[in-house]
Amino acid sequence: MWCVQRRLPAGRWREPEAVLTERQCQAASDLLWELWQQGRRAAELPVDLRPVTREEGYAVQALLERRSAHPVFGWKIAATSEAGQRHIGVDGPLAGRLLRERVATAGSTLKLGANHMRVAEPEFAFRIGRPLVPRASSYSLDEVLAAVDSLHPAIEVPDSRYDDFARVGAAQLIADNACAHQFVLGPAATAQWRTRNLSEHVVTGIVAGKLRREGTGANVLGDPRAALTWLANELSRLGITVAAGQVVTTGTCVAPLPVEPGDKTTADFGDLGSVAISFEREQPIRESVSRA
Repeated sequence: MWCVQRRLPAGRWREPEAVLTERQCQAASDLLWELWQQGRRAAELPVDLRPVTREEGYAVQALLERRSAHPVFGWKIAATSEAGQRHIGVDGPLAGRLLRERVATAGSTLKLGANHMRVAEPEFAFRIGRPLVPRASSYSLDEVLAAVDSLHPAIEVPDSRYDDFARVGAAQLIADNACAHQFVLGPAATAQWRTRNLSEHVVTGIVAGKLRREGTGANVLGDPRAALTWLANELSRLGITVAAGQVVTTGTCVAPLPVEPGDKTTADFGDLGSVAISFEREQPIRESVSRA
């Protein structure tokens, strides 16, 4: 749903039934983009630019595509566990765009920089082989899986442009690209995965020398394939095609792994493969010494 032209009522608070204009959507997108690029944060969007529905949030988010020199790499799903939904105060999953400029290859070294979430999230990701176009009826799980080309281990490194992303609500989080930031895609699984019960598949997240956590696909809406189906239907409802070649990452199946500069992080999916990344060490700040 795109923003439409409608005058907002006077007063400090925007009425719930009011719809953001195209100009307001663009201004909200501009502000969030500026914060993202500069590594800064805001408490929340200004009242007159603040989306109040999921549809308005997606309308603001969609303007990100104009910022990229490439087609959208794919899609992410946030809040795919009940614990995650409770943590950020939403009642269901949220979809976000993966920009190609923010996608790294397996084994890469990333900068944490101003990232204030500082977590890595092991995720099941699917590459789409056949487009899933918008339609009136919902897609079934079998229909969505038939459109999948491959399964990949992946790591998402999320971040938010809000001081406290747990209190701004679903519409503003969607506008902020569902906390998308950096993404690393591992190699396609060579083991047969289509006949597996992915909800029971164990995934291990490792921060070398510091932390080891396990989770399963059940932490992702009960099954990562169910999360993928949710994404297809969410975008269909919005009139958006999941294009062939795009990647959908389905949300963390392990409790987020705290990371710091210098850490190496691995997501081990057993015989379905693994993917690892490192975080660049921060250089010490050297004070200049003036000579008399």
